[in-house]
Amino acid sequence: MLQIIILILGVAFVLYTILGGADFGAGIVETFAGRKGEKIISKALAPVWEANHVWLILAIVILFTAFPLVYSTISVVLHIPLMIVLIGIVLRGSFFTFRHYDIGHSGTHKYYTAVFKVSSFITPVFLGVTLGAMILGRVDLSDTSESFYEQFVAPWFNWFCFAMGLFSALLFGYIASIFLIGETLTPIERFRYVRLSRVFMLLTFVASALVFVAAEWDGLHLFNDFFNSTASIVAFAIVLLLVPAIFYLFNHPNILFLRLAIGLQVAMVIVGWFAIQYPVLVVEKSGEHLTFYNTQAPPATQYQLLIALFVGLLFVIPAFFFLFRVFKPGDDQKPVNP
Repeated sequence: MLQIIILILGVAFVLYTILGGADFGAGIVETFAGRKGEKIISKALAPVWEANHVWLILAIVILFTAFPLVYSTISVVLHIPLMIVLIGIVLRGSFFTFRHYDIGHSGTHKYYTAVFKVSSFITPVFLGVTLGAMILGRVDLSDTSESFYEQFVAPWFNWFCFAMGLFSALLFGYIASIFLIGETLTPIERFRYVRLSRVFMLLTFVASALVFVAAEWDGLHLFNDFFNSTASIVAFAIVLLLVPAIFYLFNHPNILFLRLAIGLQVAMVIVGWFAIQYPVLVVEKSGEHLTFYNTQAPPATQYQLLIALFVGLLFVIPAFFFLFRVFKPGDDQKPVNP
């Protein structure tokens, strides 16, 4: 039972990274796409942006039901970055809605846009910061003599966690810029997003290298962990092999294949990280790490959770396919010409 729950949790995390990442990344990309980009992005996000949070909710429900100690530890120790993430999600969604449906000319449109862009950047940054804090090894609830800063700020306020945050934001921008290629209507617009995709791809690879450097700076030997994991090396090799394929699809576009390629790249990034960490979920300063196995809920709870997951997914998955079928019909043969 536990392995099935872990698999569903991993799939939910991957889907949220790809689909939710494309949504948040769209706000980041809009900063560089200009006024015309706003119309394309609003058109692309309006029908589906809220539905993508289903995968985040699913991951959270699995976490607090199947691994309650992990959920409680993260919620307490990392409550500051998590609160910033939640505020960012609320502000981004609210101001996107205000901007999309407020068609008047009261002068508030620019404020809606500004908050939408800022929150689209802040949220993925602090998602990355939270993830970085979970693996850095500075989380500790057992030592009650520590100050507020040592217990609730130091675990995430460091170079490695913010490097992870920057990497997350750029990765989301990379996903979004590629997804938006399929939303354009003219060759000039398409070429603009192809160019942005190349820039974000380069910046994402640079940020990934920065993560490894920052990890060494903060005492986490991520290089060693990576090279000691065959699965991580294979996953990274697949990421690199997909680069020429994506460049080929930039010039000979099949939008469906292009989106599948970036989806596979992102999935391999997560698989590579998962392979390094497994079975640890939270690395603690005390050395008593929280894993899938020492924090699992009782078998009866896991059994009931699996029933709920299967029943829920029977509704969610067809509904998702129908949603995208209605609002995102296939258009996989759009030429890209400068």
